[in-house]
Amino acid sequence: MPRLIRNPFVKLTGYNCFGCSPNNPAGLKLTFQEEGDDIIATWTPKDHFQGYHNLLHGGIQATLMDEIASWYLYLKIKTAGVTSKLEVKYKKPVYTNRGAIKLTARLISHRHNLVNITVDLTDNEGKLCAIGTVQYFTFSEKIAKEQFHYPNPDEFYFED
Repeated sequence: MPRLIRNPFVKLTGYNCFGCSPNNPAGLKLTFQEEGDDIIATWTPKDHFQGYHNLLHGGIQATLMDEIASWYLYLKIKTAGVTSKLEVKYKKPVYTNRGAIKLTARLISHRHNLVNITVDLTDNEGKLCAIGTVQYFTFSEKIAKEQFHYPNPDEFYFED
């Protein structure tokens, strides 16, 4: 059963992440769930994220993938990091007028301070529309907490 994830960064003064801040009026406002080894996000595109008419801009698709991959890092690797590489394979159009899409992030590999995560983007019919591979350079616990405001891992979870 999916477990809803809390965004502990909302308590930070000036927090305005384009990907996940609930208060950024121009942002994506992503929320996440943990389901087994995966991190999941369901998101409904808005018209102002179009590229071509009724099609979700490819850069927004890449941003969605980068964002959920960073949350995978927070929740499963238990640290912060920065994107060092992002590759996206666009397979099918993603429509802005056909309902919610689903993003699923899972681990490919974790070696030393490099973490590789894959992200599937599926449409509301479950068709695979894009695949992302995101590589993160991760930080030590000390740097993650001091420089990137990484909280204690239990702050990501609501009480049961």
